[in-house]
Amino acid sequence: MKFFNFHLMPYRHADLQAIERNASAWVTFSNQHYDPQLGAELYHEYLDQMEYADRLGFDGVCLNEHHQTAYGLMPTPGVLAGALARSVKKAQIAILGRALPLLNNPLSVAEEFAILDNLTRGRFIAGFVRGIGAEYHAMGINPAESQARFQEAHDLIVRAWAEPGPFSYSGKYYQFKYVNPWPRPYQSPRPPIWVPSQGSSSTIEWAARLRYTYCQTLSPIETVARFFSMYREQALRNGYEASSEQLAWSNCIYVAETDEKAVREAKPHLEALMGTLLKMPMEMLLPPGYTNIEAMKRIKATRQGGFNKKPQNIEDLMKAGVVIIGSPSTVREKLAEYEHLAGFGTVLTKTQFGTLPNDMTRANMAAIAEEIIPHFRDKQAVAS
Repeated sequence: MKFFNFHLMPYRHADLQAIERNASAWVTFSNQHYDPQLGAELYHEYLDQMEYADRLGFDGVCLNEHHQTAYGLMPTPGVLAGALARSVKKAQIAILGRALPLLNNPLSVAEEFAILDNLTRGRFIAGFVRGIGAEYHAMGINPAESQARFQEAHDLIVRAWAEPGPFSYSGKYYQFKYVNPWPRPYQSPRPPIWVPSQGSSSTIEWAARLRYTYCQTLSPIETVARFFSMYREQALRNGYEASSEQLAWSNCIYVAETDEKAVREAKPHLEALMGTLLKMPMEMLLPPGYTNIEAMKRIKATRQGGFNKKPQNIEDLMKAGVVIIGSPSTVREKLAEYEHLAGFGTVLTKTQFGTLPNDMTRANMAAIAEEIIPHFRDKQAVAS
């Protein structure tokens, strides 16, 4: 099993009561609440944590993209990946991922990712997403065009990486007389592509058909297992057997000396993430046209954490297998149980979450590196 340190880079100094009064940490939560001096320190603190993950022996570090929110300070993740490209010496660097439908020029991502692949000498992982509904409010993009814009942007980027230029391109959303990006990717024909999702069946089918790694975002472990099973079924329909390395689970893990101490320490910070920083009204999460009726009903019925009117507490999240909190032995036991159930080969672990301060984050990272990773390092994941 591989372990990636997945950072959301939240503005952990956010006024949680102000977010509650605003009913959302996204789009309408005024940037007057952002203190540039505190924010600057946070960027350096978080980059230091990613570099620390590399020294501790994590297999990779992950960034992502969100806009106009205290939930995450990475509207342009390539800037931060560039800052890490030379200081992270061994670990892979993944952007999970760029929200392609929000782009006016997909070739800018083809160029950006190719640079990162060169800087890391082939340690870069390209992640592509549609972006959650709130991004379309933030960027003024019609959510009904989301799927088509994503597909066209993806196809153009992959073609630009693989096909020698210059060539012309004329699509519905993007037109170019010359497609000839310099530099080319370091990896041939392109970096590996990973696709995070909340569990869209169409996304799972598409990722399996193209043999991309599928990443399930924070969800109950039974849901994770069901979606991973769906991926394996789609792989068989496409003529191959999916490996555990094609399945990655995004979670939160917190380790302390005892179960009681771990829960006590993690509780306020995890609940700040799930109950406040993720807070948004349903019409912002699922704007009209963003998804079909069937998917909307399923998401509304099953959505865990901060999207509910009544956020879950840490005990609920642990019981559902959304997060793993406890002593080293408890975390090892739970992770082995979930691995057996769902058959994933990579964990994308948020070692920092919500308002968790730097000292607790680094202690958690060290505990995971010393007490958890060695137990699973050479252990073959068991498919369910």
